[in-house]
Amino acid sequence: MDLFDDLPPPSEAEHAQIAPGAVLLRGFARAGDAALLQAVEAVIAQAPLRHMQTPGGYTMSVATTSCGQLGWVSDPHGYRYAARDPHSGQPWPTMPACFLGLAQRAAAQAGYTDFAPDACLINQYAPGAKLSLHQDKDERDLRAPIVSLSLGLPAVFLFGSTRRKDPAQRLRLVHGDVVVWGGPSRLAYHAVMPLAEGEHKLLGRRRINLTFRRAG
Repeated sequence: MDLFDDLPPPSEAEHAQIAPGAVLLRGFARAGDAALLQAVEAVIAQAPLRHMQTPGGYTMSVATTSCGQLGWVSDPHGYRYAARDPHSGQPWPTMPACFLGLAQRAAAQAGYTDFAPDACLINQYAPGAKLSLHQDKDERDLRAPIVSLSLGLPAVFLFGSTRRKDPAQRLRLVHGDVVVWGGPSRLAYHAVMPLAEGEHKLLGRRRINLTFRRAG
């Protein structure tokens, strides 16, 4: 169990700017986690998690699915957004209202008003799973921010600059934390270190990450 799980939600004073245009909102989603987790499971029931292939032919250690008007897809043909789940041929599940509300509140708290995400990528990490250093650059309009919510086991999040070779900050993200980045940091390189073993009281041996984007 994570030692920070039972602490009350942090105050706004604990919200920290981590880079120009990038803010860490500690515990921002903790109070509404029950509804969020229920909505996550409902989406997964409609569009099951899967380990996608990268264009280079590797199988991702993170299991993914999506909801919203567009879903993120990776296969040997490249990274892209698609209106339909390639496994079922059906449209992605509708983005739950609690997802949209959380994303818009977090974006506004970070200074980005009128955020209208049309895609939510759901990533599930088991111990050992990781996400390599990358930029979120497949979206058509880079003026909108990225909103990223952490649920479940804690993770070490690397957040760098727009230059891959620059040093990256190491941020420990716990259940309910939200990171928002845009503006001068919109194309910042970021990654998730291999997830450590652990047991979360709500999600067991899992970390769930919701990433909201304006993709279309």
